[in-house]
Amino acid sequence: MNRGLMLKFENLVQLRGACRQLRTLSYRKVNRAQWKPVQLSAHPVWSVLYPQFWQKDKLISIALLQHRHLATKEETRKKKKKIPLTRGEVEIRQKMTIEELAQAMGKDLDHIYEALLYTGIDLDSLEPDSILHEDHIKLIVKKSGMKYKSAKLKEEKERENTDAVKRPPADPAVLTPRPPVVTILGHVDHGKTTLLDSLRKTQVASMEAGGITQHIGAFLVHLPSGEKITFLDTPGHAAFSAMRARGTHVTDIVILVVAAEDGVMQQTVESIQHAKNAGVPLILAINKCDKPEADPERVKKELLAHDVVCEEFGGDVQAVNISALKGENLMVLAEATVALAEMLELKADSTGLVEGTVIESRKDKGKGPVTTAIIQRGTLRKGCVLVAGKTWAKVRFMFDENGKAVDAASPGIPVEIMGWKEVPSAGDEILEVESEQRAHEVVAWRTYVEQQERMKRDMEVIEAKQKEHRMEYEKKQQKLAHLTWRQRKAVLYKANKHVMFSKPKERTEMDKNVLSVIVKGDVDGSVEAILNIMDSYDADDECKLDVIHFGMGDISETDVSLAEAFNGVVFGFSVKANESIKQLAAKKGIKIKLHNIIYKLIEDLKDELNSRLPPSVVENTIGEASVLDVFSVTVGKNKIPVAGCRVQKGLLDKKMKFKLIRNRDVIWKGSLSSLKHHKDDVQVIKTGMDCGLSLDNYIEFSIGDEIICYEEKEVQQTTSWDPGF
Repeated sequence: MNRGLMLKFENLVQLRGACRQLRTLSYRKVNRAQWKPVQLSAHPVWSVLYPQFWQKDKLISIALLQHRHLATKEETRKKKKKIPLTRGEVEIRQKMTIEELAQAMGKDLDHIYEALLYTGIDLDSLEPDSILHEDHIKLIVKKSGMKYKSAKLKEEKERENTDAVKRPPADPAVLTPRPPVVTILGHVDHGKTTLLDSLRKTQVASMEAGGITQHIGAFLVHLPSGEKITFLDTPGHAAFSAMRARGTHVTDIVILVVAAEDGVMQQTVESIQHAKNAGVPLILAINKCDKPEADPERVKKELLAHDVVCEEFGGDVQAVNISALKGENLMVLAEATVALAEMLELKADSTGLVEGTVIESRKDKGKGPVTTAIIQRGTLRKGCVLVAGKTWAKVRFMFDENGKAVDAASPGIPVEIMGWKEVPSAGDEILEVESEQRAHEVVAWRTYVEQQERMKRDMEVIEAKQKEHRMEYEKKQQKLAHLTWRQRKAVLYKANKHVMFSKPKERTEMDKNVLSVIVKGDVDGSVEAILNIMDSYDADDECKLDVIHFGMGDISETDVSLAEAFNGVVFGFSVKANESIKQLAAKKGIKIKLHNIIYKLIEDLKDELNSRLPPSVVENTIGEASVLDVFSVTVGKNKIPVAGCRVQKGLLDKKMKFKLIRNRDVIWKGSLSSLKHHKDDVQVIKTGMDCGLSLDNYIEFSIGDEIICYEEKEVQQTTSWDPGF
């Protein structure tokens, strides 16, 4: 036999055998029986003639047998791990997956999916690892005829409280007199900084931008009598009400400055309220009494309405008429302050561990993080280990208000402290601890507590968002309930098509009504005051204000990159941006707004908000005409209504837009199809002239109708937010 014919014959036989195997497989798979390859003859005819081909065929058959062996469904079920059947109660917990719930109930996944049909969940979107809401978990258990119980949470080992706390009150026998801490409060431009300047004999006011103190400062004033008074210079602007309120908490006496010619103003009332809330006594300083229009008596009477009663009216508030600019009666004011301090018997314990308060904090290029603080207990010295907020310091250097190094600071004395690891916040409590290791323990505990509180808040927000999204989803499902799943997908695709295929730049334009801002300031208190103003923003329906980052120090490359990512604006207060940063911002199209006066920064912020608002369309009336007669003109096969009108006011311009008013209702808006005067087509009809006109939609007229000619102009909207300036 020809060798080639023999090979072809062998291939045909193998092909026939493979077809029989496939046919047998399909049949037996349906009947859930085990499939095994169909055996051919044990010794084919050609195996005797060509044994080498038989060996090859045998190897192929063995390989096919091992590769194609399929198990039945019954065998697969036997091999599967048996799920324990749960009877009675099922332990459930929040955020269980479908697979976890099935295991807890002792059911298969199909059972869970079947139970989910009773809920509004879209089964097409579910996978075995999909997380179920607690309400749906409870419903599935109930529908399965079981009861549920909440699984016990793993109890974490309670962490030991290692926080630092104040010492118990000191023994009165060890208390010694201390200087009073005085805060000067009042309305903007009533002369607070000038008063402090005169008391300290320095020219602070000439360095301040716009005559407004820009951040809190603490100064020690030595009087000729030898007495010492510590002054807190809080900002006079309403924008810094938060810092002003904080200043009164460490204050013994408040000097309320009121201009004699202006009287009681908005910030004056706020200052009175801050002092009352802190329980601090007042001294009234009526400033600018050297001006001819000054009226100190009117000021005293106006203050009666706010429960500030001067001594001459039978109250306990001392009133001193001064002129801060000319230095008149300043010593009288100082003596009144010392006298009140003596009545208050201000004393402190100058021994033991230090306690104090951060008045201001900032980052200095040469000194690093620096704080101005007032010591309230103990004596601060070099080498002391302090804790404030979530940072700590080993005191390296201390300076007074004039920048002179000091070795110790006793109670009531303001001092600038170097050696902080991070910048604490203004108003943080300062406590001395025994060692650096103890400081680490305190900071670690406070960080842990803050994390726990943040996690709790985040969980509340997450649960609220989940509930909101679930309600929205259920509403959408109800609207689409009558549709098939294919129709639902088509509807959802059409709804989201414009977002899916929009480019990133187009998506940012969709979010044009969001202003993302980065705030950088010179000191912590300034940044906090600006953020407090932004917190009062209440016009999110017009344009959302989103503070994406804030901090202290000059504008950096990171700030510009962050602003680029969020399409935001960088606002800097009393900080700088070097040329390379400005060039980078210009290249990326990022705005950097630098200001030294707080209200100008807020005005600039309002301008940015206004620029994000869509323009409103305003109709500007050009002319008015009344319909005196109505007739029609035949043009071809159409009858066109024509109104005989007289212009009562202004003019009618065919190029402009028109509207038809009947019984004070606008029934049509559009353009004119024709405007004639004595059968001539014209463009403009002036006051007192008669004309005939027809509208573009062949609208019918009535005698007495009014025709208004107007133009539309886009006007930039302004935000309704009022920051209180």
